[in-house]
Amino acid sequence: MSTGTDARAAWRAWRERRTADLSRPYGPLALTGTFWLADHADGRIPGLVGRWTEDGDAVVLHATAADGLTADGAPLDGEIRLAPDAGPETARIAHGARRLPVLRREGLWVVRDFDPAAPARRDFTGIDAYDHDPRWTVPGRFRPYGASRAVRVPNADGVHRELGLAGELAFTVAGAERTLQVAVEDDGSLWAVLADATSGTESYRFRFLRTPAPAADGTVTVDLNRTLLPPCALVDHFICPFPPPGNTLPFALRAGERNRSGT
Repeated sequence: MSTGTDARAAWRAWRERRTADLSRPYGPLALTGTFWLADHADGRIPGLVGRWTEDGDAVVLHATAADGLTADGAPLDGEIRLAPDAGPETARIAHGARRLPVLRREGLWVVRDFDPAAPARRDFTGIDAYDHDPRWTVPGRFRPYGASRAVRVPNADGVHRELGLAGELAFTVAGAERTLQVAVEDDGSLWAVLADATSGTESYRFRFLRTPAPAADGTVTVDLNRTLLPPCALVDHFICPFPPPGNTLPFALRAGERNRSGT
């Protein structure tokens, strides 16, 4: 059985892994731009070379040798069709040290620019967090909906987009049951976008919570000490969704990450 000391040590190790993940060369702090191709009908994106256009299920990139782009590690001189990338580390297109992955959101194509020399990465000094408190680790239960739902919520860039929800996560705090609407990730883990009484004052205006995949009976440990800052709290170019209706907790959640250090 884990002791309080074990739990605190595990939390500290999680914090160290989190900082290392954020700080990697092509981690979130390296993002310097998110560009929707629908906003650039001529295929020209400010700050990027080449011509980027959509063609059904692919992005078509046309570049000359003088542009200095590489595709799969080789100089690009001509045209290439691009499917969505898994992430910046495996992006097919690069410009020097920069990686230019493409992705698709709600049927729209996006190009992102990751630069290891980004100021956000260079100036990063860490994340402020509340101290670990074992009282914020509680048993929970996942209650799936009969069918997946989607709600439109504002995103950090001001645009409303759909947020898919698969059920609710129930847990008890101070003798009262609370619920959060959650999505189920590909690995079965749960993801919630939430706010609370500290949001926008003591902590960032909203945060994320992730839990392990629930057991077959729906039970799952909810560790609010591991509440996360969304990527848009660290870099402006992310388009994080705001909490859906009902996901604002009516108490001060003084647990987890608060804000980027120095904010």
